[in-house]
Amino acid sequence: QVQLVESGGGLVQPGGSLRLSCAASGFTFSIYDMSWYRQAPGKERDLVATISNTGGSTNYADSVKGRFTITRDNAKKTVYLQMNSLKPEDTAVYYCNARRWVTRWVDYWGQGTQVTVSS
Repeated sequence: QVQLVESGGGLVQPGGSLRLSCAASGFTFSIYDMSWYRQAPGKERDLVATISNTGGSTNYADSVKGRFTITRDNAKKTVYLQMNSLKPEDTAVYYCNARRWVTRWVDYWGQGTQVTVSS
């Protein structure tokens, strides 16, 4: 069955770094665009970063540009989010998403990993 399993979250001080990973299985990873979303308590789920299926194109939310980097390894079926210069406002549950258009959008979601930025 389809699985997206996030890891790498935790508690970090402001200014610190974390690297999130999302391991995929049960579908053809290399033909899906991959994204990271986040949801803070009481707020909507927001798009953080997207990478195309080949890795040739990336997009970022303005709030994370220059601090976060999304990459993927299609051989390992894994997408990463390197987060640097973390701020308290980055605190959220981070979700991995796989998306592809096949006459309609097909979306797969992970269970999320908590990132807390606090001193």
